[in-house]
Amino acid sequence: MSSVTFKNVNKVYSGDTHIVKDINLEIASGEFVVFLGPSGCGKSTTLRMLSGLEDISSGEILIDDIVVNDLNPKERNIAMVFQSYALYPHMTVAENIGFSLKMEGKKKAEIEKEVNRVAEMLQLTPLLKRKPRALSGGQRQRVAMGRAMVRTPKVFLFDEPLSNLDAKLRNSMRREIKSLHNKYSKTTVYVTHDQVEAMTLADRVVILRDGEIEQVGTPYEVYHKPASQFVASFIGTPTMNMMEGKLQRDSNSWHVVLGDQKVDLGKSFDDAMDGENVTLGIRPTDIHANQSEGSIALNVSVVNSELLGSTQQINAAMAQQKLIAEVEADFDLDGKTSMNLFFDPNRCHVFNQSGHII
Repeated sequence: MSSVTFKNVNKVYSGDTHIVKDINLEIASGEFVVFLGPSGCGKSTTLRMLSGLEDISSGEILIDDIVVNDLNPKERNIAMVFQSYALYPHMTVAENIGFSLKMEGKKKAEIEKEVNRVAEMLQLTPLLKRKPRALSGGQRQRVAMGRAMVRTPKVFLFDEPLSNLDAKLRNSMRREIKSLHNKYSKTTVYVTHDQVEAMTLADRVVILRDGEIEQVGTPYEVYHKPASQFVASFIGTPTMNMMEGKLQRDSNSWHVVLGDQKVDLGKSFDDAMDGENVTLGIRPTDIHANQSEGSIALNVSVVNSELLGSTQQINAAMAQQKLIAEVEADFDLDGKTSMNLFFDPNRCHVFNQSGHII
């Protein structure tokens, strides 16, 4: 197993286009790390620099404490699975999986043994004699994974490998990838814009924004303890409610003024924040239709509701701002045009004007 380290890594293209900005990150041996972010945030470029397919403008990348900046992809002993399957159409599944071993000059018997081992692992044994055109999308992606795995590399790299699959296949392949990692504990770096993939696969998530790391944490941490308004808004569906207000202190208690309502936060802030404009963030799943001990009431105007199966989404307004609550499916609105919704103040987030958590 192998560790990966990024030290002050930058990527600047011609025209002074700064794509990756001073990335510092340590990935432990055997860890599954997911780079997550919107299109154009630099996640694929960072992965390609690690693989050797992109040059580094400045900084260092180390694999097992060895600087690999000047090593070609083959010398880095990594394996990469791409968004496009990149299979040879004239070769069988077996030939595609074993191609890299053939190029290394391995004997035919050894190649066959390794191909069979990987094929059994990925449930491809019945398909070994087929060509890519006779395979489904999920089967092709498993062949692409097998071609990477047959070499037993130090590090696995995945660049949005499931984005070309339909939803059902994505779920199935995601479970297979997770199962294989749990079994073999290979160091894995995975790039995606799909937060479900990130949250279900990762030991840690690296959230990128405009080429910079916004937050690194476990799936639990980036969801429940976002470091910034960007992270809070990017993670979670429906997205976190963001309501503009003013932070005020009365005696020893703090609250946010939202229109004509004062929302008691039950927590303390620096005295310098008194009177500052802030953003109150509350996840829709943390807003409830029924009051519980210690919860805070929000008086809202009901716009409409949508049944989502196991839950009901109430679309509301408060202080001329939108508010979404995801409540019990069987809650009866009974034609209400206004109502109280409730939230636990310990589950809310307050952001300053720069978008940082306070």
